[in-house]
Amino acid sequence: MVQKSETIWFDGKQVPWDEANVHVLTHTLHYGAGVFEGIRAYECADGSSEVFRLEEHMIRLVNSAKILGIKVPYTVAELCAAATETLKRNKLAGAYLRPLVFIGDGVMGVHPGNNPIRTVIATWPWGAYLGDEALEKGIKIKTSTFARHHVNVMMTKAKACGNYVNSVLAKTEAVADGYHEAVLLDTTGHVSEGSGENIFMVVNDVIYTPHSDGVLGGLTRDSIITLATDLGYEVREEPITRDMLYIADEVFFTGTAAELTPVSSIDRREIGEGKAGPVAKLLQTEYFKIVKGENSDYEHWLHRYTI
Repeated sequence: MVQKSETIWFDGKQVPWDEANVHVLTHTLHYGAGVFEGIRAYECADGSSEVFRLEEHMIRLVNSAKILGIKVPYTVAELCAAATETLKRNKLAGAYLRPLVFIGDGVMGVHPGNNPIRTVIATWPWGAYLGDEALEKGIKIKTSTFARHHVNVMMTKAKACGNYVNSVLAKTEAVADGYHEAVLLDTTGHVSEGSGENIFMVVNDVIYTPHSDGVLGGLTRDSIITLATDLGYEVREEPITRDMLYIADEVFFTGTAAELTPVSSIDRREIGEGKAGPVAKLLQTEYFKIVKGENSDYEHWLHRYTI
């Protein structure tokens, strides 16, 4: 269950958690035309806190809205300020943040007319998305029977609410079948991404990930590619097939919520030694140093604040 905070930033005001409500005829509730972000804040070693790549997340939020033809009524700077204000108001040194832009109530029907555009930023404490144990032991995943959206069917570069019906179906199927998570193929049959994560594999110390054309441009994905390159690894973005995953040395997911989570098996085939491999462990360790403010080389990714 989500742990309640004191307030949620709603259309420019701090509103008590239980009063941040909308009408049942809210347009996005019926048709899915809204956009959101997932962002993490971390408590740093020096006692301060930081929001990881906050500005880039808010830029992607605004861009996602633009793709859907929605004009966000706030600037990126205003959204960043609202995010840190909400963290401070709720006294959260570390947290998950959920900005959401959606079409409010008014006319019904597919065309939203002049319905108001609503904006919220909620924050709450949230640990490892797939569990603390998963960061070490890895997770079991399955190839979903659901394909990822074709680029001309849904706008795959938008982090749109409606796009995630696909993810809900894939994740629900995977959990019902006894797995932790799903990996989806694209409409050509190549590996795309997880229900809410990007995917990587390691073969002979070379790191591979599906080309960015067909996947959401994950900021954690981008961070791991940059970090791995800085550590001397070769990173290749190219088509990957499901059988390539089966025989990889390592496979891991990345995402704001998932952070860097190793995969222990896919479709009941053990990957590597069936736990976090050496490349995943190193990247995981270095990533957590960065988000906790222990590597000054990446300070530009941190949006610092104090409670």
